[in-house]
Amino acid sequence: MTGARRATIGRPREFDVDEALERAMRVFWEQGYEGASLTDLTAAMGITRTSMYAAFGNKEDLFRKALQRYSAGPAVYATRALEEPTARAVATAFLYGTVDTTTGPGLPAGCLTVQGALAAAPADRAVRDFLADWRNDGCSRLEDRFRRARDEGDLPPTSDPRLLARFVMTVSGGIAVQAASGVGRDELRRVADAALVNWPPA
Repeated sequence: MTGARRATIGRPREFDVDEALERAMRVFWEQGYEGASLTDLTAAMGITRTSMYAAFGNKEDLFRKALQRYSAGPAVYATRALEEPTARAVATAFLYGTVDTTTGPGLPAGCLTVQGALAAAPADRAVRDFLADWRNDGCSRLEDRFRRARDEGDLPPTSDPRLLARFVMTVSGGIAVQAASGVGRDELRRVADAALVNWPPA
């Protein structure tokens, strides 16, 4: 093996992987999975397709990594909300977190998990299913938290944790769609407040 060959193999990547993934996440967030072309992605990331494949895999692999980054970053409110002391506080933190993330200054409007699934082609069924699983997992975690609240007396014994979780997720999804349509933060916070007016008392 020549010295030049060894140098090529040992040479570190010439781009910041985290920064490239952050930029890819924003492209998917703005354009959805199908709408984000490889040209759009590599241009935003500042790398070639060869470098993208080497570092992240194919487009679907890149999207999955981008969604993981989104979950641990802009959408981390969904996990933190579960730590609130009451079921109502959980629901409030979840919906306010949705509002803040989908209307944040300097961030794309809407939600990556909603935008990502829009107008997906039949060939992208795996991506649609992956996003559905992601949303259903979030709903399951809310359901578990609300079931605990019911067991602890924080929700009435007749309350339905599954229904409450689906309600919160549905309102959250609606907020994301409205944000993508240009509705502002203040108005969407009022929507969240209105949705919780009839939340079951302890």
